Amino acid sequence: MNHVNIEKLNELMEATKKDLANAKITPKVSGRWIFEDGQPQFRSVIDIEGKQFTVDADMPTKLGGWGTKPGPLHYCLYGLASCYAYTFAAMASMEGVTLKRLELEAESNIDLSKVFGLSDNPIVEEVRWKVKVSSDGSKDKIEKLKNLAEERCPAVYCHTNPTKLTIDLETI
Repeated sequence: MNHVNIEKLNELMEATKKDLANAKITPKVSGRWIFEDGQPQFRSVIDIEGKQFTVDADMPTKLGGWGTKPGPLHYCLYGLASCYAYTFAAMASMEGVTLKRLELEAESNIDLSKVFGLSDNPIVEEVRWKVKVSSDGSKDKIEKLKNLAEERCPAVYCHTNPTKLTIDLETI
């Protein structure tokens, strides 16, 4: 339903009811800075279920990159938007609501003056979304799905709650 494998989701939910440890996953991304001209600035090869995906990032030219790929903040917004969309679709499936269309637009205001050491202004001022939904659910049901997705989306949680960040620096 809604392009969500609800059977697998229900299996995980049942396993989690038996042991909360079954709900824990550890996504991992590793990558390297690229020094060669004509290449993007950063590349990751991400392993997922035995498959490898290459993801490249490059800053816009205004920010010292070459503009050949999406920048890190584009990926951040993409991750946030896609995680919320998945959570919304999953909640709709679990609630028996058929989605006909789900669209998300995410944007953010960035103030680089702190990056340059010129101010203490917040770097990210705000993230704004426009969510468009067409479904067989009532307006109240869609509002409930919006609230459930906002409450349960891992990316929204990371964005709205302080999360411990540990940086282990190793010189090589």
